[in-house]
Amino acid sequence: MAGRIVDKTGELRAIYASDGETALATVAEDPPALVVTDLLMPGMDGLQLVAALRERHPLVPVVLMTAHGSEETAVKALSAGAASYVPKRSLASELVDTVRNVLSVTRGAQDERLVFRLVTEGSLNFELDHDPRALDALVRHLETLVLRLDLCNRAEAVQIGVAVREALVNAVEHGNLELDSRLKEEGAAVYDALRERRRADAHYRSRRVRIATEFSPDAVRWTIRDDGEGFDADAVPDPTDPMNLDRVYGRGLLLIRTFMDEVSHNETGNEITMIKRRNPGRKREEG
Repeated sequence: MAGRIVDKTGELRAIYASDGETALATVAEDPPALVVTDLLMPGMDGLQLVAALRERHPLVPVVLMTAHGSEETAVKALSAGAASYVPKRSLASELVDTVRNVLSVTRGAQDERLVFRLVTEGSLNFELDHDPRALDALVRHLETLVLRLDLCNRAEAVQIGVAVREALVNAVEHGNLELDSRLKEEGAAVYDALRERRRADAHYRSRRVRIATEFSPDAVRWTIRDDGEGFDADAVPDPTDPMNLDRVYGRGLLLIRTFMDEVSHNETGNEITMIKRRNPGRKREEG
């Protein structure tokens, strides 16, 4: 029934699969713009299909058809990655509009990826205060940037996000707020309490972190500068030394140096520059 409703539009064409396993094979062979699935099917159910599609084909959105009494399962499926749902009793009136709405969002994301493939170079500048929510949002934004540039895969993007976050936390907490990581050895409560006092202190409150991001199809460069007094990066204890394995300081720089291709500091020690290049074996995805 759902297929007939879609076909009647004249602008959409339905491809049928009898069960979840067949649907996965069909999507793998020729990914469709969207999948419409029942929650109740023989073998693999709709919830399992949503999870499998999310893992194997994350760019293919899924719309659920739900029956009375399946609301709890539908919520689980939405949490697992489904884009929307339509009650079976409303298929005739709501399915086409729901499919169109989901496709419009999906095509917007696809357009964005296409536009980023046209990028030759660009830059973004940010100014960050002490708000941890803004810091986390900025890290997510920069992770998305490297994915849109197709500079790396998702696992590598997470590593890049970890490195950028460490650099930003260092700039905010150890640079602008002048907090010593060794305080954490006295307990997190001691460190957190001093951090909150300094956030409220006028001497520290006005300080900012400035982030300059320069990008091209082949690399991204981040320059992160704080208003603090700076530090000697070479004097930071090596966290891989057995003598330092149980200590908290130095790990951030280790992560940064591990996940980035190039890392440098200015003479004052209040600015770090990090470069991540496209892996030579990774070809840029074409239109």
